[in-house]
Amino acid sequence: MYSIYQIVLLVFCFYLANNSINVLGATSEPKPLAYILSCGTSSQDVIDSDGRKWNSDGNFLSPSDNSTISEALSRDPSLPSTVPYMNARIFTSNSSYKFIVPPRTRIWLRLHFYPSRYNDLDPLKAYFSVIGNGFSLLNNFSAFITAKALTQAYIAREFSLPPVETGNLDVAIVPSEGSHAFINGIEVIPMPDDIFRYPAALVGYSDHPVDLHSSSLQTMFRINVGGQFIAPNNDSGGLTRTWFDDSPYLLGAAFGVTSNAGKNVRIRYSKDVTEDIAPLNVYSTARTMGPDPNVNWNYNLTWVFRVDPGFIYVVRLHFCEFDFNKVNQRVFDIYVNNQTVQSGADVIAWVGSQGLPIYKDYAIHVEDQSRAGGSEIWVALHPNASTNPEHYDAILNGLEVFKVNDTNATLAGLNPEPSAMLVNAEEHEKELSPSRSRLGRLLCRVAGGIFCCVTVAVIFVFIRRKTNYWLLINGDSHTLTIGGHCRRFALWDIKQGTNNFDESKVIGIGGFGKVYKGTIDFGTTKVAIKRSNPDSHQGVQEFHTEIQMLSKLRHQHLVSLIGFCEENGEMILTHVNTVVKGSFGYLDPEYYRRQQLTEKSDVYSFGVVLFEVLCGRPPLKRNLCREQACLVDWALHCLRKGNLHEIIDPCLMGKVNPWCLEIFAEAAQKCVSDSGSDRPSMGDVLRNLEFCLQLEEYTDIQLLSPLMRRL
Repeated sequence: MYSIYQIVLLVFCFYLANNSINVLGATSEPKPLAYILSCGTSSQDVIDSDGRKWNSDGNFLSPSDNSTISEALSRDPSLPSTVPYMNARIFTSNSSYKFIVPPRTRIWLRLHFYPSRYNDLDPLKAYFSVIGNGFSLLNNFSAFITAKALTQAYIAREFSLPPVETGNLDVAIVPSEGSHAFINGIEVIPMPDDIFRYPAALVGYSDHPVDLHSSSLQTMFRINVGGQFIAPNNDSGGLTRTWFDDSPYLLGAAFGVTSNAGKNVRIRYSKDVTEDIAPLNVYSTARTMGPDPNVNWNYNLTWVFRVDPGFIYVVRLHFCEFDFNKVNQRVFDIYVNNQTVQSGADVIAWVGSQGLPIYKDYAIHVEDQSRAGGSEIWVALHPNASTNPEHYDAILNGLEVFKVNDTNATLAGLNPEPSAMLVNAEEHEKELSPSRSRLGRLLCRVAGGIFCCVTVAVIFVFIRRKTNYWLLINGDSHTLTIGGHCRRFALWDIKQGTNNFDESKVIGIGGFGKVYKGTIDFGTTKVAIKRSNPDSHQGVQEFHTEIQMLSKLRHQHLVSLIGFCEENGEMILTHVNTVVKGSFGYLDPEYYRRQQLTEKSDVYSFGVVLFEVLCGRPPLKRNLCREQACLVDWALHCLRKGNLHEIIDPCLMGKVNPWCLEIFAEAAQKCVSDSGSDRPSMGDVLRNLEFCLQLEEYTDIQLLSPLMRRL
């Protein structure tokens, strides 16, 4: 039986779905009704941090439902909003949601989960399945295990379901035996017809195209290549998609350069690519390989994505050429999992004009590759020389990966397992936590801690320019220098202290090498050992200069450079080129766009380190939830929304002058301005940090007033 409210809603939906609206004599198609539901809230509407309104889910449950509602007992600071994640509907038996949707229209179904403790129920014991109109979307799903493996606080899953001829969409929630189920939010969004209008060619089977219009799909990745995070409220067409930064998915240090469309280039849609396909922000930014043809010819620009084995995936690549305007200026090949899917790609030849977007779909079947945590999709670009193009280069603006349902009408994969690197990282974090806690307390008690952070930032700016050598960095405040200079270690000592560079001892990976946990002096001293990649191209002079400078820096709160090793040709220069050098995450965007280093490049790197100090996390965490993977993007997003508290290290909250934190964050924000001309000088930054220090020292409001006038 349906309630009066549901009957009225059904009639209204059918009216919207089957009738056009005449306005001033013009006939137009009405926008289909969407459902944005916060599960477990009261009957009133709630607003999330982006201003979206979420309705209560109670009126859409089946009449036999006996679920309960609950509020999460704790909030993870990385949650983007309390709505819909802090309230949940709990199921201990089978139940379902029922929606009236327009027939002949594809539907986006988005499910939101926050695996916290509700009603004293253990989140680890929540296993359940979700079925949408006969398609198995999730099977024996554990949001807790999935979130842990992905190092995310919450899970969002987006599915695209084929048209429902009856106009009824049923979403069943089925707890596994002896378990409970929960859900925090549901979105049901009618999709534009042109998003999955055409079939995709199956790689290796050109005569077997994949029909996307009649298939169910799961959005695995949606990437703004070379650009920044795009929030749902900034998506085109009001479709509320989320586009993530591509940097966490790039393979190795060969990450190319990013670029933006100039002011004289107008990006415009066409009849084949409308605003429904992707926002203009995607097509106005890109990642290319760089200006050096010799360098470009010797590497692939590659992205790697972890997926479930045993399914067909559609890789959608978005292109828009805004640098060139003639055919055969930039021609390249496209590979997916080492198979050529497009030879001689030329965007201008495809569309005929600069500033016109286009997308290409390629379907590929992914087998089990016997890797821990699942299989992978590799997307690679490489210059094509067969037509003698003007530039040996490649370009990509956006990338999406969709999973296609199998012959058993399922999209459900297995719960992921935490990677060995993640497990090792957790163990290493436990080892470091006592010393970090002591340092955190010291920073909070002593105002001079901020000045210490500034000095640490200087160290990072120097270390950013990696060279061909091994750095031994002591883990405590003691040093092992000889006559005030670094020790020279034998290669045998280094190998013995790292068990011949055992991969299990890797505790960090940078753009130019790996960092190993090891020991020296017959195991009596723990050190971190940086071994450069033999393929890096920095010189001997830089090596000696850095040793001399870093070895002179000594402070009780700084890790110290205590020695080096340069044996067996490690310092031989493999030629010199213009590849951008430095650890990804610290690099100035202008630096790897133009490959020109300026004094403002160090200002940017300094700003990244200031954010590290403020937030207590590294600049890039590949396994973090995607909108938070890049520290700078996440910090700027929160600061623009006025949510400084979301990014501050919890150990600083309530222990440091709020004005001090705001000025510190503002200084970091200015340092990482996209344009170098908008960044302050290092002198200005230093004055701001000195002012922060004074703010922290002045506790009397009368004494503080003169300082605030200076601000």
